[in-house]
Amino acid sequence: MTQRAPSPFVQAAMEAAEAAADIIRSRYQGAFDVQIKADDSPVTEVDIACEKAIKAVLGNAFPDHGFYGEELGRESIDAEFVWLIDPIDGTKSFVRGYPFFSTQIALLHKGELLVGVSSAPCFDGGQVVWAERGQGAWLNGAQIRVSDVDTLARSTLSIGNVPTLASGPRWATLGQLIQQVHRIRGYGDFYHYHLLASGKLDVVIESDVNILDIAALAVIVREAGGDMTDLDGGAIDLETTSVLATNGRLRESVVAVLDVD
Repeated sequence: MTQRAPSPFVQAAMEAAEAAADIIRSRYQGAFDVQIKADDSPVTEVDIACEKAIKAVLGNAFPDHGFYGEELGRESIDAEFVWLIDPIDGTKSFVRGYPFFSTQIALLHKGELLVGVSSAPCFDGGQVVWAERGQGAWLNGAQIRVSDVDTLARSTLSIGNVPTLASGPRWATLGQLIQQVHRIRGYGDFYHYHLLASGKLDVVIESDVNILDIAALAVIVREAGGDMTDLDGGAIDLETTSVLATNGRLRESVVAVLDVD
């Protein structure tokens, strides 16, 4: 597929992600205020500044759109178009000074995920992945696709949020799956989804997430040829808290082992 000019939605989301990236790069591994939220997760002044910058760009481009942000909450959530924003997904990594964090921006249209931008400005020289319904998935300007691996014995599995998985009902069946795959890794956060969409691993299982963590990544994986549901096989929506993502070819085999409905 030849890359078409990004739609105004994608262009605005990319501009917003870059506005956040400028702030992140200027503050990364520096001094900043950190507070602990009610859920025991950290938030920094940088998170808040980034979300404000993202909303400013998107609000200027689309004044009638709604917002659901990690730090600033919901605004006009009943609008036809709603932007889902996590300004720094992986704040713990950002606070500790290592680059496994990203900015996640997705566009929801009448309940359907339409656009996704995942920007990791401090990782590997910077990775920006975008996708839009029907337009494929693109990493730093090059189209990406999931792998053609079609057997568990050849597959690589990455898992995230292991403590929550370990305390859940599928820990034993996950152990069975691990025994059948070729390699097991735990990249976590944005990175294993970038790898899945790029054909460099084949299955991602994760728990203890929310829609803001994964909305953009769901669009990216889908447009790269893969699939993503929750661990019960349900569609990704505003209430999603877990992920089972595959290259599509392995979905049936993984589901059989995990006994997913």
